[in-house]
Amino acid sequence: MKYSEEIQKLLPLGYLYLVILGILKESLFYYQFGINILKYSTIMDILISPIAEFTSNPLTLVFVVFLFVFHFYLPKLLLKYKDKKSLQKVFELKSTEGLSEEAAKNYYTFVSFKMFAMILLSFFIGTGIGNGYFAMEKIKNGTVKYNYKLNYNSGESEQIYLINSNSIYYFYVQKGSKIIKIAPVAAIKYIEKDLKFGFIAQ
Repeated sequence: MKYSEEIQKLLPLGYLYLVILGILKESLFYYQFGINILKYSTIMDILISPIAEFTSNPLTLVFVVFLFVFHFYLPKLLLKYKDKKSLQKVFELKSTEGLSEEAAKNYYTFVSFKMFAMILLSFFIGTGIGNGYFAMEKIKNGTVKYNYKLNYNSGESEQIYLINSNSIYYFYVQKGSKIIKIAPVAAIKYIEKDLKFGFIAQ
């Protein structure tokens, strides 16, 4: 079996893993605000959550692309330099002596995917907990920037700090308040955002 065919077979399982990680990250983030995000999400929100996370910031996207490319070629590098003691120690490799080239390649592919999966797990858990914690601390200390303005269909408007949003809800804190509010997208006529310049500006 060709290496590319092995990758194609693993892609559906890989995306399922990413979806699970996306659910985990969102749950850890919103849990800190006392919100069960699954009650406020559609199936589409859940399916695109990992893609949304990867594209949320250019630096994140570059990091993920680099990780994917690195781990795509890692099995070939491990096979080529399998006798290097330093690599064996870093990646905790077992000896492939006595294995065929195909069996050795399959082993190094497994090592690469396992390492990639662990890095992604750490990334999603870390961003979920970290982003939620720092956002909550800013709200508690009153240091958030109210750089969004919600304009409702009724004609009313609110200056807010936008915690996050999905396809059907906005999660935010109104200026002068520390209470988390949840507004359905259908109730919003349009949203305004202060313009911020810079490559990684959000």
